[in-house]
Amino acid sequence: MADIEKKIPLHVAVTMDGNGRWATKQNLPRTKGHQEGLSVAKKIVKAASDAGVKYLTLYTFSTENWKRAQEEVGFLMNLIHVHLIGELQFYKDNGIRIRHAGDISALPQNIQNDLNDAMDKTKDFTGLTLNLAINYGGRDEILRGVKKIIDKGYKSGDITEEVIRQNLDFPDCPDVDLLIRTGGEYRLSNFLLWHVAYSEQVYTDTLWPDYTEEEFLKNLGEFSTRNRRFGKEK
Repeated sequence: MADIEKKIPLHVAVTMDGNGRWATKQNLPRTKGHQEGLSVAKKIVKAASDAGVKYLTLYTFSTENWKRAQEEVGFLMNLIHVHLIGELQFYKDNGIRIRHAGDISALPQNIQNDLNDAMDKTKDFTGLTLNLAINYGGRDEILRGVKKIIDKGYKSGDITEEVIRQNLDFPDCPDVDLLIRTGGEYRLSNFLLWHVAYSEQVYTDTLWPDYTEEEFLKNLGEFSTRNRRFGKEK
């Protein structure tokens, strides 16, 4: 474990895929899959914190997820609401700072209030920073960032990568070192398009409700074996 700890990724991002398919396999409603998935998410947050990961971004609800059945969307919004209120003490006990990524203005008002309250009450914590990507899309993030730059009056010659980064959703957060996607799909699905430019990526067939802390640590271990050159020759 010592060698893994020396190369622990600073920023891990996770696409938590497979809740609906897990529920279908169990002959259960899709909502049950989301409930199980939320339980797993809490375990992975704790495992990441204990392992020394400093930033964890969870793809919680995408800009495309609004296209799902209204009943499912409503259930997910309520699940987020209940979680943010009910698990706030868990985040406090573990020194976890909550951040939000995505367009908060398009979320229901109660979810906006929950997020702002959680971010305010955990803003001074120095442990794991948990980025909750809710109503998030990579292209939408970049588009909103470009609009901010224009509104600030930048001239084209003054725009650098750093200027763009400072106008994205979490400018103080480092690029993603390790991207994990469960559920057997091999695509980014509009997740953190700017931030994963040089990320290592791990894809697993495990459906998210079946994903365990042990598999998460195994994925961290796989990261430690990668030869990261960032375009350079070693």
